[in-house]
Amino acid sequence: MAIVHSRITGTGSYLPGAPVSNSELIAAHGLDSSDDWIAERTGIRARHLAGEGVAASDLALEACKRALEAAGRPANDVDLIIVATSTPDYVFPSAAALLQAKLGVTNGGAAFDLQAVCSGFVYALTVADKFIRSGSHKCALVVGAEVFSRILDWSDRGTCVLFGDGAGAVVLEASDKPGILATAMHADGSHHGILSVPGQVCGGKAVGDPFLRMDGQAVFKFAVKVLADVAHEVLAAANMTADQLDWLIPHQANVRILQSTAKRLHVPPEKCVVTVDRHGNTSAASIPLALDEVVRSGKVGAGDTVLLEGVGGGFTWGAALLKL
Repeated sequence: MAIVHSRITGTGSYLPGAPVSNSELIAAHGLDSSDDWIAERTGIRARHLAGEGVAASDLALEACKRALEAAGRPANDVDLIIVATSTPDYVFPSAAALLQAKLGVTNGGAAFDLQAVCSGFVYALTVADKFIRSGSHKCALVVGAEVFSRILDWSDRGTCVLFGDGAGAVVLEASDKPGILATAMHADGSHHGILSVPGQVCGGKAVGDPFLRMDGQAVFKFAVKVLADVAHEVLAAANMTADQLDWLIPHQANVRILQSTAKRLHVPPEKCVVTVDRHGNTSAASIPLALDEVVRSGKVGAGDTVLLEGVGGGFTWGAALLKL
């Protein structure tokens, strides 16, 4: 019996509205900060923010349309939709179910959300790969979609300047050629306190703190370590070394984290994809956004070996090694 693999056959992304510069954000919210201060510490110069009434599934819809077009697939070929998001439209139904309806998919395929914060896309890609390799599904939409602007405290200059909204998607299909070479997922809930939104909806009102809170220094130290570790893990699983990578696409949180991760892996800076300067941290959307940008630019193409990796609140972390 032939071994079933999974391969990415199309990518797509979507950023809402015009870019909002650091200076524009500072002026809009009266922040005690400056463009130079933000850029020096984070590498971020701009981000996109969704307008009122625009939900995660709306951003996901546009990204998925572009990914399906790139793959040459009609929406009804999709039998699995996984949306990685921490900012879904509703408590329920899932953003994935809403997306399925907006795409016009009527074949009864599975659709669900996955919540692993900034590691969400890697988690979702890993899960979709296992579904396809099991033989149960043949064509998946794997999406990262976020409207983090809805959970930001605009008076907290240490967090509100870091994040943006957006969506990225890939079409993942069954193939006789390996595409996803190795994956890994991890979590350690004991670190939940250094990055969280410690609130919930109960009895018709928000209970606890409904805004994102973060210990930036603790997150930095943790992220740099686990990103290097999980990269080595998936490379070892595929019997490869870092010098065989064509591209490294880490979660776009902070340019210093990206630089430190690449340095630990001995990956040259020119092989590390950076979009955080223009997108900010879009959480689960950041990796597929970056992937789509470099694919559409022609910088990354068929046959390239690419390492995707992310770390997020929970704490969660993971990586996926793939051949395009």
